[in-house]
Amino acid sequence: MKQNFGKLTAGNIPVLVDFYADWCGPCKMLGPILKQVKEELGDKIKIIKIDVDKNQSIASKYQVRGVPTMLLFKDKKQVWRQSGVVPKDEIINIVESYR
Repeated sequence: MKQNFGKLTAGNIPVLVDFYADWCGPCKMLGPILKQVKEELGDKIKIIKIDVDKNQSIASKYQVRGVPTMLLFKDKKQVWRQSGVVPKDEIINIVESYR
């Protein structure tokens, strides 16, 4: 995963990375919200889910201390970061602002 992460966050389409854990209750709440975001935005966004327990080096690199944590990348640059559950409309507005 680490060697592909740079490729996954490249390009001019915003990439939303969801750092989560299987044992995390709020992460389970965020899953359906992100599904709705993807349905609404379609090809205007990529959403990647990263399990922090299986990908500790990436979580550490981006200083993810709690889950869920979302990072938004545009052209390989991190442009936004938020921990916790965020409402669908807020996520869509943030993604739209970086398109």
